[in-house]
Amino acid sequence: MPEGGRKVKAAQTRAALLDAARTLFGERGYLNTKITDITAAAGRATGSFYEHFADKDELLRALLADIEDAADERMAQVEHPREHDLTDREQLRLHLGIAWGVMRQHRAVQVALFQSMVADDPASGRAWRDLTGQTATLREHLEWLREQGHRLPGEPELIAAAMGSLLALTGYALPPDGPYGDEQVVDALTDLLLNGLAG
Repeated sequence: MPEGGRKVKAAQTRAALLDAARTLFGERGYLNTKITDITAAAGRATGSFYEHFADKDELLRALLADIEDAADERMAQVEHPREHDLTDREQLRLHLGIAWGVMRQHRAVQVALFQSMVADDPASGRAWRDLTGQTATLREHLEWLREQGHRLPGEPELIAAAMGSLLALTGYALPPDGPYGDEQVVDALTDLLLNGLAG
């Protein structure tokens, strides 16, 4: 097979594995999905998995990269300077709405990330690193607020992480066909957090 054909086939296999994993994580969760389940659902040999990923966690990181790209695309569509005032309801709601929308669109991966994190060794610090990394933009906005003399209820990194964990756990716990619509959730979280930030 020519080199170009091998690359196309490899890319197709990788995409099939990612799609199968995304579907299975949504149906069964991360912990209940085996690599052999993924390869079977993708219609690929088990060995093909290891040509693309070292383990299930590396595959999950690849799925997360797709989510981060989607979030970056959504944020690029709106003006997004560091100087966003999260004590302004409209600006806070915009941030929460984007984050919630990305989480709901990629719920299977969010569920997998949450389960993977919980199953990891608590002393590893992974959960905190992941959370602070994923909430860096919120932290930057909160740092700007503090620089303007606004009194925050705690350190910007801690407050941003708490906001992110509230979003993440709500997104994990609320089923897609749950009793609350997306607008209702975003409004409730906005008002809850606004009262804590604006006082």
